[in-house]
Amino acid sequence: MGKKLKIPLDDIDARRFLGVNDSTLRFLKKRTGARVWVEEDNLFAEGDETQLKLVRELVGVLKGILARRGYISEEDITDIPVSLNNRKVNLQNYSDIFIDTPKRRIYPKTANQAEYIKAIRENDIVVGIGPAGTGKTYLAVALAIEFLKSGKVEKLILTRPAVEAGESLGFLPGDLEEKINPYLTPLYDALYSMMGYERVKALIERRMLEIAPLAYMRGRTFHDAFVILDEAQNTKAVQMKMFLTRLGVRSKLVLTGDVTQIDLPHKWHSGLVEIQQVLKDIKGIKFVYFGKEDVIRHRLVKDIVEAYEKYQSKKKEEME
Repeated sequence: MGKKLKIPLDDIDARRFLGVNDSTLRFLKKRTGARVWVEEDNLFAEGDETQLKLVRELVGVLKGILARRGYISEEDITDIPVSLNNRKVNLQNYSDIFIDTPKRRIYPKTANQAEYIKAIRENDIVVGIGPAGTGKTYLAVALAIEFLKSGKVEKLILTRPAVEAGESLGFLPGDLEEKINPYLTPLYDALYSMMGYERVKALIERRMLEIAPLAYMRGRTFHDAFVILDEAQNTKAVQMKMFLTRLGVRSKLVLTGDVTQIDLPHKWHSGLVEIQQVLKDIKGIKFVYFGKEDVIRHRLVKDIVEAYEKYQSKKKEEME
């Protein structure tokens, strides 16, 4: 028999804590491997020291969510990681790092994601660089919504360079707007998942939300705005300088990109690659780097990223 742990639940609404069909208990059992049950106003757990420590920490996180919001959703449960990049992290402290959007509360799932959220809140310009599936754009959009909702900014601007990934805009059907829209779809998808179609439509109609290609940003100044440049690796050096110098008062710029997926012609230098050297020592500009360990899509995405890294490394060695 293992050790036992007793956690009183008389300080909270136990029914809401346990969830529908005891979903919280099922989560604790699955995540910790401990035997978990409830008797009267107490939660009991049985297992080894590591399992019981994790049960205590997770219960503390969930109690904190319940106290702040009055209920625990299924997404709250599934979004709590057991560890962050295998670093030792106090989950009790981790529970204070989250983003509130109209449809859900979003928690970072890796230490780099937590650092990214903190960096965006504390700096006027943040650059997130890393492979696909690490949450760079998704978290930036979530924070933009939070800033707008809290009144810290008056407008959201989401932009991307319209650079073809092996295709030509000229061969696509429709007028210019119809040709550009496919490039902006990922931004719309993120917004819809956090706000819903009607809220997004209303913000666009009130001119509080703008989604447009990078070329439309020239000659403007961003005041009281949260601006996201997605797919920044496909921004030419001259375009990057143009974009960064649009920054106005009470505004925030977030740039996201993957330097291993540059679709620019060889004659152009990527602005995202260049600014890592040009701006690295400027106070108020923060670079956050993601790796394959931060990929939160299907497990195969992480394996694909790692396979490409190995292949490219081997190819580089052979060329040298």
